[in-house]
Amino acid sequence: AEAEVSKVLTGMLKAFVEGRFELGGAEGATRIVTDAGAEVDEDGSVIALRAVSVDGRSRAHLGGRSVPVGVLADLSEQLIAVHGQNDQLRLLRPAEQRAVIDRFAGEAVTEPLERYRAVRDEWLAVVAELTERSTRSREMAQQADLLRHGLAEIDAVAPEPGEDTDLTEQIKRLAAVDELRAASSAAHAAVAGSADGDPDAPGALGLIGEATRHLTGSEDAVLRDLGPRLDEASMLLSEVSAELGSYLETLDADPALLEKVLARQADLKRLTRKYAADVDGVLAWADDARRRMSTMDTSEEALAELASRRDKLAVTLAEHALRLSQARVEAAAELAEAITSEMSGLAMGQAEIEITVERRTVDESDAHAVRVEGRLVHAGPDGVDDVELLLRAHNGAPPLPVHKAASGGELSRVMLAIEVVLAHAD
Repeated sequence: AEAEVSKVLTGMLKAFVEGRFELGGAEGATRIVTDAGAEVDEDGSVIALRAVSVDGRSRAHLGGRSVPVGVLADLSEQLIAVHGQNDQLRLLRPAEQRAVIDRFAGEAVTEPLERYRAVRDEWLAVVAELTERSTRSREMAQQADLLRHGLAEIDAVAPEPGEDTDLTEQIKRLAAVDELRAASSAAHAAVAGSADGDPDAPGALGLIGEATRHLTGSEDAVLRDLGPRLDEASMLLSEVSAELGSYLETLDADPALLEKVLARQADLKRLTRKYAADVDGVLAWADDARRRMSTMDTSEEALAELASRRDKLAVTLAEHALRLSQARVEAAAELAEAITSEMSGLAMGQAEIEITVERRTVDESDAHAVRVEGRLVHAGPDGVDDVELLLRAHNGAPPLPVHKAASGGELSRVMLAIEVVLAHAD
């Protein structure tokens, strides 16, 4: 707070306030104390002091060291929660009151709440899908017809992945078949020799065979050692000769093959003009169309199946909501007792806190209604519970909503008591 001379009692030289702080695991506070060179007591606490004299001068000390006033301000931000009457606005929000219970309960609430939210997400997705299929049945039926027609056209052609690229290469090869046949025939003859066995054209295999015979009969070790290397060359050339022979057979196998390939390419081009830039894109379009059609079934059977899933999920959701409510009811009783006990040290010894956990009843017009223990209630993202803090000002007084039963100052003390209790819970 600001150091004001008015804080000094008449006849006194100065006023001061002193506090002992337990640093605990507050890293920010520990760093401030260390940087200031303050002494920390054996129990891990430190003493802070602020004084103002009648002449208006202000002094600040931390751990026995004189420090700038700003150091105490920084330390207080790390260790002190300050509540004023304006803070009551936060406590008036129902969601804030529910959050107080959830924070106090810890895992007892967070675990069932997580399971509740997971089922709720699935339930909402089914509800939304059922609503969309029911309200847009005509539009979805028309879209499904278009997709079905496209899939039928694609399935009739039955393209293979990358087939258009393969066909382009095949067409280039078939269009130049004569040139390819001449080149491959000449290469085959050069490797294997002439087809009529002309001794004047033995080919590479014949020449290697003749060289091998000459070396095999030699008595020179160096020449004999070259024989196996010639055998390796002969095996390689035999493989090349066989592959060239197979290639020539494919060129001669079907004279009308080019016409067939061109016709197949035309079929593929009809698809790529309508659905995608290439065959792979067409296949991707078909996969997406099948996925979309699976969500467009508006038949009575499909709608009945969705409705059945919705109802089963609603039952499961209600079970999780009930467990969540029970956990909050148990936590509410403990929290109310703890807050009441804490308020006794804040000049509110006769006051008593009660916390109610109620379910908000709705009718069937609520899109998020679920039946829990025979009642339709609103299934929100945080459960089906409305939480309210009630204050009994003194014995015999009726419990009223805390913002109606408490003055501004009392409400601030209630909030302070809550923060203390939550700090212990954390």
